[in-house]
Amino acid sequence: MIVLSAPAKLTWFLEVTGRRPDGYHELRSEMTTLALADELTLDESGDYVRVRNPFERPVPEGGDNLVARALALVGRRAGVLIDKSIPAGGGLGGGSADAAAVLRWAGGVDTARALTLGGDVPFCQVGGRALVEGVGERVSPLTFEERTVTLFIPEFGVSTPACYRAYDELRESGWRPSGTNHLEEPARRVEPRLGVVLDWLRARLGDVRLAGSGSTMFVEGVLSEPLDVNGPAMRLRVLTTTTTPAGA
Repeated sequence: MIVLSAPAKLTWFLEVTGRRPDGYHELRSEMTTLALADELTLDESGDYVRVRNPFERPVPEGGDNLVARALALVGRRAGVLIDKSIPAGGGLGGGSADAAAVLRWAGGVDTARALTLGGDVPFCQVGGRALVEGVGERVSPLTFEERTVTLFIPEFGVSTPACYRAYDELRESGWRPSGTNHLEEPARRVEPRLGVVLDWLRARLGDVRLAGSGSTMFVEGVLSEPLDVNGPAMRLRVLTTTTTPAGA
């Protein structure tokens, strides 16, 4: 058996810089990997993809999982058991991280091939801290900065494709993005509960940000005092983790 670590990715800022003729959106963002990670156990004599998932959000198994596609991309076969610590639909790149872990195990692939699995996979294959541009194909490493972050993970996820559709609809109506995450307003439209929780956290903690298209929210540092996040309108999982360098 071989055990692989698949670190989550955190997006510090996200700008949508344009839309290509094929419909894909051009981005500019800073990403970093986290100590929070899924664990993949590989059996090289097997041929399956199974998931142990503690979250209520479903994760596909078998051929529908990105790990199966990553194995096919590198022409390898293995049985893979994925122990999830990264929530699906949370904006932390869980599926991409899992696929990238398989690519690293197989010796790695070039950016163009990694990109066929998803826009976050080229960065997740490299890890560390980087400026990521285009549709994810341009990954420019940045000097590692050790940071502590507190994550707020709600019970619900946000569909990334739905978020981009909402972004396009808003732009067509005359809206213009601003702030450190151009997908925040579209994500609020897709999942109204996200806005409620985000506003509630900001009223208490200040600079709380949305991770990618959500639904995870985060603040830099450790909470100075306990925060009651289990009320009638919400239930949040609170997790403190750290950024990690490439290869960690």
